[in-house]
Amino acid sequence: MHIVQGTDEDKFMETALKIAFATTDMETVNQHFGSAKSFAIYAVNMDDAQLLEAAQFGELKQDGNEDKLSVKIELLNGCAAVYCQAVGGSAINQLIAKNIQPVKVHEGGKIKDLIVDLQNEMKAGPSSWLAKAINQHKSPDPNRFNQMEDEGWDE
Repeated sequence: MHIVQGTDEDKFMETALKIAFATTDMETVNQHFGSAKSFAIYAVNMDDAQLLEAAQFGELKQDGNEDKLSVKIELLNGCAAVYCQAVGGSAINQLIAKNIQPVKVHEGGKIKDLIVDLQNEMKAGPSSWLAKAINQHKSPDPNRFNQMEDEGWDE
């Protein structure tokens, strides 16, 4: 299921990060990444969070079969992080290669609480992975060349 956004949400999306949660109930992080049956993908900024998409998969086992990982990683394209109970080494490497930070969560972690924690971290000063994600998803400042000129830059 993909949530359709209106024009008001476009402005929100300019400052928001996409964050995925491995969940079966849309309330708690309760899935291992490789065998996750579903993901909830949110747009999160310092002040707000909106559900963007809920994706479901068939029954998957933790069997080392890496074919299932590519479909999930494709779904998470553009996400800054994925919260899950556990994630294997190969999946970590593939996620990091796509600039998606895997975040391990203790069993029963509530999505709404994790979003609040993430927002508080954004406000207080983000960790290294979060700062990197924010900078990657930020548009260049349109006044940056004027600022260089004011500083006396020569070509």
